[in-house]
Amino acid sequence: MLQKQARPGYKKFIKTSAKTLIVVEAILFAVSYAGWYRLNTNRGGWDLGLLFVSIVVKCLISLSLPPGVTEFRYYVKENYPSILEAYYQLGETLGGDKSIRVYDENIWQQEQQQQQQVKK
Repeated sequence: MLQKQARPGYKKFIKTSAKTLIVVEAILFAVSYAGWYRLNTNRGGWDLGLLFVSIVVKCLISLSLPPGVTEFRYYVKENYPSILEAYYQLGETLGGDKSIRVYDENIWQQEQQQQQQVKK
């Protein structure tokens, strides 16, 4: 008569670990894509297209804007400059031009000039 032998427990552990790893990677990819999408499209304010992305980003990572800040890229520049630099470098590598960086710098200079004029 054949006797049943117990299955090794490591197979179940490996399967469970692999599934968990895949789920965690998918979540991290979604979060990084949401942050990139928001960084790439948000020039201030909120629209319905970014509502879902902002909810995901707020829930999963702490990149939400504090009250009174309306421009996401400027917020990232002030608080996470390495992320913005990597964003610019990726855009320059893929696109071949520095138009996004120059555009942002021009807008920020104009905003600073407007704030200085208001203070006077």
